[in-house]
Amino acid sequence: MTGTGAAHGTAGLRIVRLANFVTPASGGLRTALRELGRGYLAAGHDPVLVVPGDVESDVMTDQGRVITLPGPVLPGTGGYRVLANRTRLRDILEELAPDRLEVSDRTTLRWTGEWARRRRIPSVMVSHETADGVLRTWGVPEAFAERAADRLNRRSAWSYSRIVCTTEFAEREFVRIGAGNVVRAPLGVELERCRPGRRSKVLRARYAEGAEVLLLMCSRLSVEKRPGMALDALAALRRRGVRAALVVAGEGPLRSGLARRAQDARLPVHFLGHVGDREALADLQASADICLAPGPAETFGLSALEALACGTPVVSSASSALPEVIGDAGAAAPDTPEAFAEAIRELLARPEAARRKAARARAELYSWESAVAAFLSAHDAPARIAGHPEVAA
Repeated sequence: MTGTGAAHGTAGLRIVRLANFVTPASGGLRTALRELGRGYLAAGHDPVLVVPGDVESDVMTDQGRVITLPGPVLPGTGGYRVLANRTRLRDILEELAPDRLEVSDRTTLRWTGEWARRRRIPSVMVSHETADGVLRTWGVPEAFAERAADRLNRRSAWSYSRIVCTTEFAEREFVRIGAGNVVRAPLGVELERCRPGRRSKVLRARYAEGAEVLLLMCSRLSVEKRPGMALDALAALRRRGVRAALVVAGEGPLRSGLARRAQDARLPVHFLGHVGDREALADLQASADICLAPGPAETFGLSALEALACGTPVVSSASSALPEVIGDAGAAAPDTPEAFAEAIRELLARPEAARRKAARARAELYSWESAVAAFLSAHDAPARIAGHPEVAA
């Protein structure tokens, strides 16, 4: 496949990226978009990101050009917006004339795959979640969720040149329908920012308030993330005589209800809301004893990987992709409070130095450089543009 990057004043390709469900308080998706954009730019390509927002804007950033189009808020999501104006978005796409299209959504944006195919523009859809997994977390019966997901995924696989999955777990639902255009490209982690050396006894003591164990959950507080499991696991630990406390870093529509639950049960929980300072977040991740990732539909889990990079082991839902990511640097638990509490106890029984060393070693298997190279390969795009200053150095 050949591109027309030269027409845009660069030897690289113009990679237009579309994403829904991105807000200033977004977590993993926002991080992935930023790091991939930076990597594409450093490789000599021309990344352009289009996302929904409250007002229209067009700015140059360290991840390339970012265009924000007004989009409606989805009720009950805590502020998530979508690119719903198809006519406006189509005009933007025609104006940008992409060499490659990358779409991080399979709902209101699936039509863009057909748009690209008609113009013979290679396109990629990135599967950031499993369709059947999300449906199940919203209470849809398993059999119906699987049938609905299969119909949706067949249309997606037909619409786009390739489907990119970050884990084997995410790939399964496309293998199930016999899709032949699926490729795997794991994400990465900032190993310099997220490091064990950030561990602070002072910060730990501030939030532990005398507790023996400090737990941390970095998650959007929404239904599909199952954040209530962290509170339930904390309660189960304390019933077993483990003096533990919990810090919750994240925002979402369930926050007020979770705060009431913690207060009513007299659980030691600190709700920090969205922690926008990534350095402060890394300090938290390094200072906790265990990080919790209870979301059963996670297909990668960037915050969990960041915790590992900080030397903090992770207890995750056994129903998610995280066991594949964290390996023996953590523990996978069935989706019950008692199972999560037992997994936490098992991790804490390991010598602290050994468990923290194993966590960091696992995270070092994932770098953003490797992730960018894998995504560019999915685009059939050069991983390096000869003569580009960022690469030649």
